Amino acid sequence: MAFTLKRGTNISHWLSQSRQRGEARRAWFTQKDVQYIAQLGFDHLRLPIDEEQMWDEAGNPQTEAFDLLNAALDWSEQAGLRVVVDLHILRSHYFNDQDEPRLYRDPAEQQKFCDLWRSLSAHLHARSTDLVAYELLNEAVARNPDDWNRVAMQAFATVRELEPQRTIVLGSNWFGSHDTFDVLSVPDDPYCILTYHYYHPMLITHYRAGWWEGGVYDGPIHYPGLQVAPEDVARLDPELQAKMQRWNRPFDRSTMVADLAKPLAVRARTGLPLYCGEFGVFNQTPQALRLAWYRDMIQTLKEYDIAWANWDYKGSFGIVTPNGQDTGIAQVLLS
Repeated sequence: MAFTLKRGTNISHWLSQSRQRGEARRAWFTQKDVQYIAQLGFDHLRLPIDEEQMWDEAGNPQTEAFDLLNAALDWSEQAGLRVVVDLHILRSHYFNDQDEPRLYRDPAEQQKFCDLWRSLSAHLHARSTDLVAYELLNEAVARNPDDWNRVAMQAFATVRELEPQRTIVLGSNWFGSHDTFDVLSVPDDPYCILTYHYYHPMLITHYRAGWWEGGVYDGPIHYPGLQVAPEDVARLDPELQAKMQRWNRPFDRSTMVADLAKPLAVRARTGLPLYCGEFGVFNQTPQALRLAWYRDMIQTLKEYDIAWANWDYKGSFGIVTPNGQDTGIAQVLLS
């Protein structure tokens, strides 16, 4: 059986984007969570891991972090779930870097990136290729897409030399954009899945989210249709009004379908499967709009036979809250 996936969820803020260590980290995600995810009807996890959690600055593996990673893989196998191990953030590459990440500028960092995959392979190579896949890097943000193609192919070749039949998940450049698929180098390799992320339109999916400039808007929003009504735009200060001209476009399911043109063209050309490895709506968006967007997104993914993993399991986009309460999202995703 080959590595296949259909419906998944991201295990965020555990081995990635978290300062928790020790008991707090162990308690954030447990075997009970894995069993619950399987019972809901998901078939896989996307498991982000960060360099600073898994290795010290000298490149030595951190025993506790690798113990947790291996435990999660064991729990998943027991529950019948596959896992995409996603190298999420490097010391040399963070998707929110304001400047060009060092990964693309420094050959030493490129070698280190490959070395991290050598280390991961050493730890995980015994895992069944039917159950565990490797995602090279989350949301590449090379200013020149040729730089991501060059670095990605170095890492791809490193993994392939070590593990000839391991499925490798390869993401598009610029935050995993659907719109950069036409400039993505795709290897002639049957054990490859192509991935992108989708959070459009941002005024809906990231309403009041403080980490992007549009999060300052907290007036009425609408979905489907024009996200902010003209009369509400008119009340804003001139600077924000000007930015609204770029963000505030009509949006509905037909827009989601249109945005698939480039990924679908690459799939048709290569025969490789597509995977939407992240999508979601922030918990400050009104619930009715959240669920309407999710319904349209899932219908689109189903219609075009695209595998997916929502962002995230237990966080500010989650199918459960940080204290484990159901948010109603899983029912829409799995309906």
